[in-house]
Amino acid sequence: MARDSFTYLHLPMVAGIVVFAFGVKTTLADVSTHLDGVPAVALSGGVALYLLALSTLKRRNISSWNYPRLVAAAVLAILAPVATQLPALASLGLVAAAACGLVAYETWRYAEARDRIRHS
Repeated sequence: MARDSFTYLHLPMVAGIVVFAFGVKTTLADVSTHLDGVPAVALSGGVALYLLALSTLKRRNISSWNYPRLVAAAVLAILAPVATQLPALASLGLVAAAACGLVAYETWRYAEARDRIRHS
């Protein structure tokens, strides 16, 4: 389990972070222009790759998928072509909105479980 988690599944998580960082760097270079294909895919695809790897890590370790993260990864993958049609800053805003939406949902959805863990 440790081999799979910290080698095979850790690598796509780190790759997703690096790819997203490239997308953000390219986006912030000129926020008013439209993104080309590669930066648009890097921006949304990097976060999608990270979430997919994180959900796969959960599947490997505790035998269940994290469906909200998979849905968010799918939304971000669909967002890549849309990001080429919008100004770069708007594309970054949509990626941030998708990530914040996921965090808000997970905060609401798992509030009772967190409370139970903290107070037991």
